[in-house]
Amino acid sequence: MSRMPAWEIMRETRIKAEEELNPEYGCPPDQRTLSQNIRLGVIIIDKVPGPTSHEVAAWVKKLLDLDKVGHGGTLDPKVTGVLPVTLQSATKVVQALLDAGKEYVCVMRTHGEETEDRVRETLDMFTGEIFQRPPLRSAVSRRLRTRYIYGIDFLEGDGKNWLFKVRCQSGTYIRKLCFDVGEILGSGAHMQELRRTRSGPFIEAQAFTMYDLADAIDLRKEGDEQPLKNLIHPVESALALLPKIWVRDSAVEAICNGAQLAVPGILRYETGIGVNDLIAVMTQKGEAVAMMKAEMSSGKIQQESHGIAATIVRVIMPTKVYPKSW
Repeated sequence: MSRMPAWEIMRETRIKAEEELNPEYGCPPDQRTLSQNIRLGVIIIDKVPGPTSHEVAAWVKKLLDLDKVGHGGTLDPKVTGVLPVTLQSATKVVQALLDAGKEYVCVMRTHGEETEDRVRETLDMFTGEIFQRPPLRSAVSRRLRTRYIYGIDFLEGDGKNWLFKVRCQSGTYIRKLCFDVGEILGSGAHMQELRRTRSGPFIEAQAFTMYDLADAIDLRKEGDEQPLKNLIHPVESALALLPKIWVRDSAVEAICNGAQLAVPGILRYETGIGVNDLIAVMTQKGEAVAMMKAEMSSGKIQQESHGIAATIVRVIMPTKVYPKSW
C-alpha cells in the first residue's frame, strides 16, 4: 500500500518507440459530440442528504433516458458530496473509481468535553494502517479488515464538536473511525456530519447538483447542448490516477477483441507500474482502450523487446474504431 493517495503520486512518461499519428481513426476525447459523451462519460453529482447513492444514479438514468449507469462509491443517505455517476459504456470503469482513494470533511461530536490537544493526539493515532470492522448498517460483510488512512488534518473544535479532513483508502468507514476515536478518548464520540470532497480523480469543485443537470437537459431540448456537454467528463478522466501505457494504432483493435498487450505494441508508458497493477491502456489520441493487469513493471517494459506486458481486465473501446491489422 502506497504511503500517499494516488492523486499525489508523480509519474513520468517514458518513450519506448515512436509512430506517426494517423488522423483517420479515433477521436480525441475533447472533440467528441454530446451523444458520444453521453455514451462514454461521467457526471460528478453533488449529492444532497436524504437519497441513497443508488437513488441518485437512478434519477440520472431517468433524466438522460439511459440503459445503464453506475456510481463510484456508495455514500450513506445522510452523507453529502462527490458522487461520480458513470453513463452507459463508461460503467466499465466503475472498478477504477471504487478502488480510488477518498477524501472527507467530518464533524465528530464527543460525548464529553475534550481538549483540542487530546483530540489532535488521538486522531494522529489513526494515521496509517488501521483495523476496522464495518458497522451494522453496511453493504459488506462485517469481518475485520485493514484500511489505510493517508492523513488526518485537524481543522477546528469547540470542546464537543470537532472538524477534520481525512484522506483514506476506499472502503474506510468514517463513522467507525469516529466511534473508535471516542473509545480511545473514553467519553465516546459519533459522526455528526460527513461530506466527501474527493473521489479518486474527481474533486468537490467539479460537482454539480441534480438541479444543474435538470436545467442543462431542459436547455438541450431548446437547442442549446453546451450546458449539458459542460457537465459530462470523458470516461478517460475516471482513469486519470491509473498508470498508463500508450499503444500503436495497429494494436488497438486486437486489444478491443481481447488480445493481450505485447511489448512491441507499446509506444510510451508511465513510471511506477508494478506487476499486477491495474493500468489504463490508451491510444495516441488519448482515448481509453482498456483496463489491463500489468504483467511487467515499468523497468521491465523498458528492457524487453518481446513478451506480454499486460492482460485484459475490461475492454472500454468498442470494436471497429481502429482498423484490423492481423
